[in-house]
Amino acid sequence: MKGIIFNVVEEAVTVEHGESMWDALLTRTGLDGSYTSLGDYPDADLHALIRTGAEMLDVTEADLTRRLGHASLISLAGRYPGFFTPHRRTRDFVLRLNDVIHPEVRKLHRNADPPVFDFEVLGENVLIVGYRSSRGLCALAEGMISGAATYFGESCHIHHDRCTRDGSPSCRLVCTFSDEASDGRA
Repeated sequence: MKGIIFNVVEEAVTVEHGESMWDALLTRTGLDGSYTSLGDYPDADLHALIRTGAEMLDVTEADLTRRLGHASLISLAGRYPGFFTPHRRTRDFVLRLNDVIHPEVRKLHRNADPPVFDFEVLGENVLIVGYRSSRGLCALAEGMISGAATYFGESCHIHHDRCTRDGSPSCRLVCTFSDEASDGRA
């Protein structure tokens, strides 16, 4: 996994809980936390951080992963605004992940292995997102979609009705978007 993901997770933890929480998390997982944005790190490191963080905060791993995904997306929007500014809506941004955004991620970060998404558009406000990845971080994708909705000033209800963790061949997220009064740009 690319170090940029660890960087935005660290930022999310320290913003919400302080640097002492990040340090405690690293101590409890036995990780040193020296993640460079272009470095490659074991997926197991992120899973350990999530598992231990969930224990420390007394939340489920899925809930923590969604929260980290939401915060991470907002951070990524600040770091890479060029991926976001061409879009006016969350749905339009999400629909471009496979063919524009992930190829650009691969150019910036050699050996990146982002998830693969498939889509079914149901009207203006409903998007069914299929998620496939060996990492099993569908809750992170769910949180990132929610974070994108916040960025674009929309609300998003996500129903995760199929999951590989329950034996399905892929995850399926039914996303329903609606406008909010604020512009939501972070």
